[in-house]
Amino acid sequence: MKPTGKMISLLPWLFQTQFASQARKRRLAAEEVVGMDDNIVVPEVGVEDQPRKEPVLDDKNLVTVTETFVVTEGDAVNDDLPPVDEEAPTTAADSDSPVDIDPSAESESAEPEVADLPLGNTANKGGGHAAMMSQAFMDGLNTGLFDPKWYQATYGLRFATQREAFDDYVRKSRFAPVNPSPKFDSETYHRMYIDVFHAQQSPLQHYLLHGRGEGRQHVPATVRWYPREIVAPRKTLTPAAGKLKVALCLHVFYVDFLDRFAKAIERFPVTVDVYLTLADASFETRARQLFGEHARVNKLETRIVPNRGRNFGPVLVEYGQALQEYDLFCHLHSKKSLYSGKEQTQWAEYLIEYLLRDVSVVTRLLNAFAADDSLGLYYPTTFWMMPSWVNHQTMNKGFMREWQEKLGLGHIPEFLSYPAGGMFWSRPQAMQGVLDQAWTYEDFPEEPLPNDNSMLHALERVLGPLAEHHGFRQLFFYPPTGQFTTDNGYITASYHGRLEQHIASIQAHACISFDVFDTLVRREYTVPDYAKLKLGKVLAEQGFVPSAQAFVKLRNEAESTLRQRANFKGDVRIEAVYDELADQLDVSPEVAQEWMELEYELDLEMIQPKDEMVELFNHLAAQGHILWVISDSYYNREQVGLMLRKAGVAAAYRLMVSSEEQARKDNGSMWVKVKQDLLNEGIDRHLHIGDNVVADAQMPGDLGLTTFHILHPMDKWAALGFPAVLHGADGLDEVEILKWGRLINEVGRNPFIGE
Repeated sequence: MKPTGKMISLLPWLFQTQFASQARKRRLAAEEVVGMDDNIVVPEVGVEDQPRKEPVLDDKNLVTVTETFVVTEGDAVNDDLPPVDEEAPTTAADSDSPVDIDPSAESESAEPEVADLPLGNTANKGGGHAAMMSQAFMDGLNTGLFDPKWYQATYGLRFATQREAFDDYVRKSRFAPVNPSPKFDSETYHRMYIDVFHAQQSPLQHYLLHGRGEGRQHVPATVRWYPREIVAPRKTLTPAAGKLKVALCLHVFYVDFLDRFAKAIERFPVTVDVYLTLADASFETRARQLFGEHARVNKLETRIVPNRGRNFGPVLVEYGQALQEYDLFCHLHSKKSLYSGKEQTQWAEYLIEYLLRDVSVVTRLLNAFAADDSLGLYYPTTFWMMPSWVNHQTMNKGFMREWQEKLGLGHIPEFLSYPAGGMFWSRPQAMQGVLDQAWTYEDFPEEPLPNDNSMLHALERVLGPLAEHHGFRQLFFYPPTGQFTTDNGYITASYHGRLEQHIASIQAHACISFDVFDTLVRREYTVPDYAKLKLGKVLAEQGFVPSAQAFVKLRNEAESTLRQRANFKGDVRIEAVYDELADQLDVSPEVAQEWMELEYELDLEMIQPKDEMVELFNHLAAQGHILWVISDSYYNREQVGLMLRKAGVAAAYRLMVSSEEQARKDNGSMWVKVKQDLLNEGIDRHLHIGDNVVADAQMPGDLGLTTFHILHPMDKWAALGFPAVLHGADGLDEVEILKWGRLINEVGRNPFIGE
């Protein structure tokens, strides 16, 4: 069945589809390459997927990658190894609990040289699993893939033996991107062989025991981001940190997390008060058994709470007032994903590790807060297997605006740092406006809630801006380098590099679709409404409207009225918008259509190519790829096609425009159609490239399509640290547009940082 979208092409459709088989032949050879590109989010279920041996993770937002390497292809085998001991090894630094306070607070105790440490347990005793672990340990040392001295120095840890250092790596590397040596990159191995990640196995352990024999590859350790503004707290607890009054507020929906949390604080540096909110009354007996006599717990309070407000509702309703009496509090909750036939708890384990369990990290963060009153909020950098665009407002802009107004916050950028997962340490003062309010459960939405787009998803994202609004700084821990930093550059770190680094992974797909605006084309002054503003100036001079800004408002309200009238189904055409304006301004339809043509002409005049992306498009066509262009636009197909032609798009492509297809990307209806068309055409490997997080990444990803997100010019401008401009009323101030718009356009021409 031929797709319904019109072809704008120098070649007929049938000639173009002959290239599909060539692209498919490249598929297997490039599969591991695709798995290594951090801007490509590969869903677990989609029209392009073929039967595989590895388990399937049904969360479209979990599979992202970081570097591009070409490696020898090998089958991904899910090794059924028994789990290693979940208990963290006892290190020389934490062998006695509580952690000793350094009375002098003047000098660090000397780090023991690893060469002086005994080797540790290497006996092949204790069963098959113990023997394999000992074999892996010795193989790691002999090959140099595990370097105890490097591991200890990099992650600020001290161990009694080299074997304890290895066991610590094996445990953490199941869920955290820690490396065993400069010779082996754990994150890359997990991304290349997602079955190993799903099975929650240590990358190096798997490679030494199984992957090496299966022909799997590994690469040297890669630093993906270099934090600036490093914070280097003391490694031993200072007297000031030891005196902090600390509370843990834990929300428990899954009862087994009670044991996890209790175990995690066995070697906690200070004693704490524990506030529990329990989703079921049957949890209380176990909670009191674990925490009532816990050596690190001073006081325990429990509340049985309704399933409303997720993790935020219970803590705010039950303990918001009590937590204000503390110097610091830590909030965690139970988090699970039931995928791949077994629990997927890597995200939860990652957060528990760097918020509660890692004694070195917790000791240092307490020291940091005790030494620096400007620190207000702490959490580890976003879980590494989340997509590159997760540090974004996503679908929550409406709820974000409500929180901004409620809390009196200023501009919040599209990309922002926030505790993804809703777990963090905070000073109570940093959460004023939220923590100190009188909340009831009726203030929070009822279940079921969507995966995104709720007041709670927005609240999670507003915590960082709120702390900064109160004059505090955010503190982050970056596990790959073992460093604390106040630098939030991690939120866009995956967008650094050059387009050439991604060519191999892009070319691994038979069909590639592109967004139009800010992906293939750009506007000379960046602001989408500038053409309307220029038209408004003309109409204001002729007396039809009081000002150019008033026309833009009227023009956009007419468009919104048509959407509401259609119950937000389909999409509107620019011709219909100006018919609506004709009625409102009491002019003839012919006059209104002349205005419409002028708006388009003014916009077309400002259209410029995004040179690198247009070159990529034409290159892919020359290589025989099927190309589609998909846009949410009130312009018609011919108008969008003319803009593309002006930008230098000279290849064969299918053009799908929302006003013609009567379906939109940003609400998912276009992607339903795209997915069906891919199935009808027999296209089994498709990739979409675009700059809009919701329309071009989140929505298609939720429907099982593979995506490659690039930065919008405004997002790149912000990522480079330039001032926040052209927001609010400034976005329709021609002086500001002329001052900043062209600069932003030039900066954003190439969507990658550092080009």
